Amino acid sequence: MPRAPKKLDFVASITASWSTEKSSSLPGQTLQGGQADQKVLAAHGCYAMTSTTALTIQNTKGVTGVHVIPSEVVGKQIEACLEDIGADVIKTGMLASAETIQVIAQMITKYKVPALVVDPVMVSTSGAQLLPHEAIAQLTQHLLPHTTVLTPNIPEATLLLSQNGYDAGEIQSVADVEAMGRKIQELGPKWVLVKGGHMPFRKDLTVAKTNEEKEVVVDVLIGPEEAVVRIESPYQESTSTHGTGCSLASAISARLAQGADVPTAVRGACRYIEAGIKTAPEIGNGHGPLDHFHSTHVLPFSPGYFVEYLLEHPAVRDVWNEFLYHPFVMALGNGTLPLESFKGYIVQDYLYLVHFSRANALAAYKAKSIGDISRVPCTAYTRYALDVGQSEDWLALQMALAPCLLGYGAVAKMLHAHTDTVREGNTYWAWIENYKADDYVEAVRLGSELIEKNIRLQSPSRIEELIKIFVHATRMEIGFWEMFPYE
Repeated sequence: MPRAPKKLDFVASITASWSTEKSSSLPGQTLQGGQADQKVLAAHGCYAMTSTTALTIQNTKGVTGVHVIPSEVVGKQIEACLEDIGADVIKTGMLASAETIQVIAQMITKYKVPALVVDPVMVSTSGAQLLPHEAIAQLTQHLLPHTTVLTPNIPEATLLLSQNGYDAGEIQSVADVEAMGRKIQELGPKWVLVKGGHMPFRKDLTVAKTNEEKEVVVDVLIGPEEAVVRIESPYQESTSTHGTGCSLASAISARLAQGADVPTAVRGACRYIEAGIKTAPEIGNGHGPLDHFHSTHVLPFSPGYFVEYLLEHPAVRDVWNEFLYHPFVMALGNGTLPLESFKGYIVQDYLYLVHFSRANALAAYKAKSIGDISRVPCTAYTRYALDVGQSEDWLALQMALAPCLLGYGAVAKMLHAHTDTVREGNTYWAWIENYKADDYVEAVRLGSELIEKNIRLQSPSRIEELIKIFVHATRMEIGFWEMFPYE
């Protein structure tokens, strides 16, 4: 499930937005730089604010058009975000022009953003140079000295070095990549991540010469004080690599915004991209997008509405209605339940109360806060709750208790409104009013609120397990009605 942070982490993304010539039929999988950034940041629980530097027309097969956004518009977009909300990290992508780079540098200086991640989008997958020579000079002069993490791939690293008078040399092994990263670091960035996806290695970390030799990809992180971190990943033969650079830089930015140090942020981001390629949907006829949401749990209900979702769940709906409209219950409502049956029910209710009190004591013991302890309602139920409480966690115990808590309130509410319910002269009307009274309604509200608060932190598979516990406990409640003649 997506985390619900008390504090949002803000990342400003400055890059090109890519519109598609042909829309994808898979929801959420469009082809773009800026929107890929937003997906990554959303998947990491961060709040993304974007400034678009260029609009490109493309699909998985290639780019067919580019429209550069005027630098003054880009600057106003950035300023609108930073003067209002601010940012923990700024991440840049395709910057399009020298003027845009100058404007971004001014904004970074003016607003003193804590961290800057620069993805130097300079060379396309096909090998075309995307950034003019004068813009590369501006990037080196104005942005790199402010950069926390620079993320060039090997072609971009080579171009960056050659434009600044360095001889990149021929790469034969991972040691040559490290040397390349160290030279780039001299241009100003605090950390340099040289991405190895364009140059897979053999197992001995020398450059693979054939497809058969491609076994490992090494991303090399160069940092201050001779720090070097190698992140090795198995080579994947895949066409689902569109936007890997944008996505990696955004994943790094998200982790930095959340407080991770650079090596931790980079390693986690590399693993995120590796999994995104592995689980990609494989759409389009060219290089398709990643699966940006591979580790995001999506709840099947809106926060605060789990109980509503629970009672309408296919596994619950029929058994809940069987409990709610059981002949024993309806006989309570119309006053025809034999008095001896009600006496027997009250005796069993007392015995259940003993066990249920133990279950609630166990719930209080398992609770992690004074607030949770004080909100445990005390009503009657069965030893099943104790069994669940002993073998499972606190929330499972609450789900075992829930049919009683929710059920008696629902029964009273239903009978109170039902046209067949008899009020005058009904021996059991006082029982119905007892569970419709303000104190019990408040107990139901507090118990439901407690479940709602904690259920949001569970995975979808765990929620299904908890629903099974609820169904089993509801069946036991039905068995309770079945103990006594109702005619």
